[in-house]
Amino acid sequence: MKPASRITSRVSFCILFAGSLFSLPGLEAEPLPLKRAVELALTHSTTAAAAGADEQRAFAAYREARDQYIPQFILGSGLGKSWGFPLSLEGSAPAILSLNTQSALINPSLRDLVRAAQTEWQASALRVKDQCAQVIQDTVLSYVELSKWETFLGHLQQQQTDALKMEQVVDQRIQEGIDNPLAKNQARLTSARVRLRISEARGAADVLRSRLAQFTGLPAASIETMPDSIPALPEVKQEDDLAAKAVRVNPSVEAAQVHVSAQSFRARAEHRAMLPSVDFAGQYALLSTYNNYDQYFRAGSFQRHNATLGVAIRFPFLSFTQRARAEGADAETLHARKTAEAAKNQLSEETLRLQRSVEQLTAAQQVADLEYQVAQSNLDALQIRMDAGSATLHDLEDARIQTTERFNMLQDASFEMQRARITLLRATGDLEEWAGVRK
Repeated sequence: MKPASRITSRVSFCILFAGSLFSLPGLEAEPLPLKRAVELALTHSTTAAAAGADEQRAFAAYREARDQYIPQFILGSGLGKSWGFPLSLEGSAPAILSLNTQSALINPSLRDLVRAAQTEWQASALRVKDQCAQVIQDTVLSYVELSKWETFLGHLQQQQTDALKMEQVVDQRIQEGIDNPLAKNQARLTSARVRLRISEARGAADVLRSRLAQFTGLPAASIETMPDSIPALPEVKQEDDLAAKAVRVNPSVEAAQVHVSAQSFRARAEHRAMLPSVDFAGQYALLSTYNNYDQYFRAGSFQRHNATLGVAIRFPFLSFTQRARAEGADAETLHARKTAEAAKNQLSEETLRLQRSVEQLTAAQQVADLEYQVAQSNLDALQIRMDAGSATLHDLEDARIQTTERFNMLQDASFEMQRARITLLRATGDLEEWAGVRK
């Protein structure tokens, strides 16, 4: 497989499903599953496309260094009139036609530069993979949060219906002299709070739809989530060493380590620039007969066709500038090594923090769920007592408000737990498999 085709196979991870997804009929009318949203996001991602362009640039830099071993030919001409001695034009004798060729034969410094460029190309491919994982994470989190708000909006609409009914009941009770007129303000306050929550939920949902539209290329108005398309999150075992796994498989850390190798090759190339090198060189020139050559060279020795073929051998033995450049390259290698270590330590710490926070957030979600169940049971019990005449309407309304608050807390706790687990999947390299994206 050619190097260019290897680049295409890597970047195809981000553009695998282009074309066919847009030719499906009724695209705007159908709900959007999570897997399809991720596939479209990878197709349209500007971040992944920019990372792919960086990989292409790194590959071009590798070819530029490698191709210095291939002879390069330059065809040209240096036409001109001579007065007196035939001086050179740009370092060469005036010639009707000239052909120059040059290439590296033995060059230890260039050999390491080629290795450095090849290694940097490999690091750029890992960065593409990391950017694609970031696109998947952003899309999944936006999709899950939008699903949460859509579910919440359905619940709020039911609350709004109940609050309007409560206002009507309170009005009737005030007219009958059962309730104090102040109770009307309390009922209106409850309705106003519900309308505020609906406005906040719709605003958040619109922002998330706009974000997903930018990710997927679909119209924002056509985006509707399918909660059933979200796969179940895998169990997180606290005894597993997920930090070590993250350090081992994370592409950003691996790219940093590969970059260290590239910098090491560059530093060694700067040191080896003081070693002897051998280049192949050749030149052919077709000289003219009107540049006074016959006047300044021995009669009969001038000929129009001239050629030179050989090697250029260099023995650098004293260059303080090159020595300083090599010391600077050593410092850059040390900097890259320490940066890679810092990235590895930061990822390990962040993964451990996520692993422990998942346990805490799972417990918080269970507490919120139990509190909601208790509040719902109290509401059901008060409804029975209300029907039996042993509870007041205001007791029932207070219980309904408390149940709503517990439901809101449950939704927030569930999303925070999902966010932490999805982020942990990204850190351990399992997010693509969980989202159903083929590599």
